[in-house]
Amino acid sequence: MTEQFPGPVLDLLETAGDRTVFEHDGREVSGRQLLGMTRQVASGLRQRGLGPGRAVALLLGVGPEAFAAVVAAYTVGARVVGVRPGMTDDQQAALLREAEVTVTDRPGGPGGTDHWPTDVVLPLGELLAAPDDGLRPRVSGRPQDVARLIHTSGSTGVPKACAQTYAAMTAAWALRPEDWPPAVRELAGRLDRFLVFGTLASQVMLEYGLLALASGGVLVSADPPDLPGALVRHRATASVITVGRLNRLVAELRSAPVDLGGLRALMVSGSPLEPGRARAAARVLGPVVFHGYGQTETGMISMATPADPPGSLGVPPVDLEVRDPSGRPVAAGTEGEIFVRTPSQGCGYWGRPGLSDEVFVNGWVRTRDLGSLDAQGRLWLSGRTRDVVIVDANVYYTGPVERLLARHPAVTEAYVVAVPDEATGEAVHAFVVPAADRVPALDDLRALVTAQLGASCAPTRLTLIDEVPLTAAGKPDKRRLTLGS
Repeated sequence: MTEQFPGPVLDLLETAGDRTVFEHDGREVSGRQLLGMTRQVASGLRQRGLGPGRAVALLLGVGPEAFAAVVAAYTVGARVVGVRPGMTDDQQAALLREAEVTVTDRPGGPGGTDHWPTDVVLPLGELLAAPDDGLRPRVSGRPQDVARLIHTSGSTGVPKACAQTYAAMTAAWALRPEDWPPAVRELAGRLDRFLVFGTLASQVMLEYGLLALASGGVLVSADPPDLPGALVRHRATASVITVGRLNRLVAELRSAPVDLGGLRALMVSGSPLEPGRARAAARVLGPVVFHGYGQTETGMISMATPADPPGSLGVPPVDLEVRDPSGRPVAAGTEGEIFVRTPSQGCGYWGRPGLSDEVFVNGWVRTRDLGSLDAQGRLWLSGRTRDVVIVDANVYYTGPVERLLARHPAVTEAYVVAVPDEATGEAVHAFVVPAADRVPALDDLRALVTAQLGASCAPTRLTLIDEVPLTAAGKPDKRRLTLGS
């Protein structure tokens, strides 16, 4: 029987012993040293009353100490709130208020200020000063306790949190080599030196980082992740990449070729990869692009390997049904809405029972994505039923953007759609009915949205319209807006 998460992580570090498992700022950190750091942070957290049922926010980078803090927070059984880069100061503050304690390796609060919305702030350096008793840390999480809250943009503009239990984290595939699907097994064999960046408290970075350790690899840190330079400097064999960053990398390598002979895997996640772009990347980089499909609510759903047809997402290794509007499964080749069941899926949205009932249905997760399965069982995406834009792998709802734009004095009505973007994968395109006596300027609308919701939500394109086209049901027809743009 598999030990409760993060027990298998502690086992990996103990088994690694003196083998290097992390490289950071010129330092080589062994499994034994990283386990010692984890013991110290866990001891420090317990001394301050952190344990099951208590919430801790992690505002951390990507060094080995940050990794130890993440593992330690799960070791004591706390409810972990990870804060990802790219949020506005107000959004970060909202997340930090959900926790009783904040652990950080940063000198200031959100935005670099000295203000912290939590009552207790624990500098990581202080926790690392706790005594190390040399014993294996005790894993305290209970299966049905909420292990972490993973935040995405909410339909109201306030980040909403998907809750995942310790049982779900224990069932995740990364630490169970015997259960790796074929695509994951192929990927794992290429993670000798996995480049990490941003924050190790993020869902994606932690998942692939643990997979790298489970396959015997080393984590190497780079922040910011300047590509291709970081790949060369750190001799990285693999990393995670967004569609926009992949496009930029391919363009840069075309204009200034660099030897990336050691690169074996780039995991594209977060937004669709257009088949033409996939083929272009393969021509420049070789057969290294893996395209993952998953959601905050589900974890990984499917993964395409370099051998799969461009645009496909491979054969899903989880329970997946494509359903018609009445909820019945459809035949192969027929488009419908995708419903899935995964071992590590969330249990609902924290404090949002109504929304949970809409998405978590009879043990299935309604993805709100449209797609089909071909005769070989491969998954293909074709659209989505929810109004969102996926910018640099982060999901943003269009509703808050539309409501904010409509408050501008030069705007009568505003509608937002997602459009492909070279730099970010997708971007916001605003369609605006102007006020009778004024014409809105794109720069003004961008400034308004950036100030309130963040730069990722700001429109990159603006189209003025006389009126919005309507569907037969009398609702705004965004497909027609998109087709006409």
